[in-house]
Amino acid sequence: MTEFKAYSKMKELMTNYYIEAKTTQEKPIAWVTSGAPVEFLYAMDILPIYPENYAAMCAASHQSVELMEAAEAEGFCQDLCAYARTDFGADITQGGPAAGLPPPHFLLCSTNICKTVIKWYEVVARKYNVPLFIVDTPFLHDGLTKALINYTVSQFKDLENFLADFTGRPFDRVRLVEVLLLSREAAGLWKKMLYLGKTIPSPFNSLDTFIHLGPIVTLRGTQECVEYYKLLYEEVAERAQKKIGSIPGEKYRLLWDNLPIWFKMRRLGEFFEEKRATLVATTYANSWGGLSDFQDDPASDIYEAIAKTYLNVYINLGFEERIKYLSQLIDEFSLTGFIMHSNRSCKPYSVGMYRLREEVSRLTGKPGVVIEADQNDPRVYSDAQVETRLEAFIESMESIN
Repeated sequence: MTEFKAYSKMKELMTNYYIEAKTTQEKPIAWVTSGAPVEFLYAMDILPIYPENYAAMCAASHQSVELMEAAEAEGFCQDLCAYARTDFGADITQGGPAAGLPPPHFLLCSTNICKTVIKWYEVVARKYNVPLFIVDTPFLHDGLTKALINYTVSQFKDLENFLADFTGRPFDRVRLVEVLLLSREAAGLWKKMLYLGKTIPSPFNSLDTFIHLGPIVTLRGTQECVEYYKLLYEEVAERAQKKIGSIPGEKYRLLWDNLPIWFKMRRLGEFFEEKRATLVATTYANSWGGLSDFQDDPASDIYEAIAKTYLNVYINLGFEERIKYLSQLIDEFSLTGFIMHSNRSCKPYSVGMYRLREEVSRLTGKPGVVIEADQNDPRVYSDAQVETRLEAFIESMESIN
């Protein structure tokens, strides 16, 4: 993985974020899903906390197994999402980085990433006896329609009322616009940085973006987030301009589909570097490049723009749209192949993946491979199995090229 100078700034940002979360007496704490419209919370000075991000931190620091075992000992099934099990275990033991998360005052859950989050957050709501607000974002089977947008917008208005009742003060729509502008700016910088991957050789790889997406998930809507991505973009742009590749002697340019395997980042990074294969694009990191169509014109419908952003998440798209999107990325980034992570924990992301691989290969002429793993659970991962499949995949690209 590339050593970016901006990394130290990100560590400082995220450390301060968790310190505030653990120590604040002024701000209410809301546990939220990664696909939730967090701008509404920042507009009301509510601190969002992301259990999914925390679970990923636990896995990356090799602490997830003991936490999942604690949850399983309490009756949570091993077939349940490993993020959920990790967080249940951390909550039971107050273990993991920062000794667990601070208790929530309420929960905000959005279904655009999966439906498991509903039951997950219901469990947490019962334990802490706090309110749960669910934003139901319909799955886009046949694209985005006005009816789906209107349905989602109506829930945003309900969310505003919920937050006003919870805080005891009117919802601040002026502040919401200010937060949205910051969110749009940060997302735009993130997207611009990701699209520098079109440069040959690529100045970064997807293992880098998996690490550096922390602020765009947790802090979007803040000035600190904007400043961080300005710093990161400038550094990556300089590398692109100087043709400094993430991997020396780049030979293969690949797409990664699905979440990373957090506990194997280093080993996979070494594997790909040895093969001179750069992970250039990823559907996961791209999911936070939204709000590009939001206008700061007071007459514009900001709610419609927000709805489009939170509905148009890759994991919320139908099969045909996913095929088109993957094929487009392969073309735009001059890729030589693609890797699909059939993720035991994330079934909405992984469903139909073998058929998806066939269709994308048929349309693009590029080889693809499906590896079977889990984002957070090392107990269902095999180095030998995964690397054997990747070796065969790289050989297939060699034969084509």
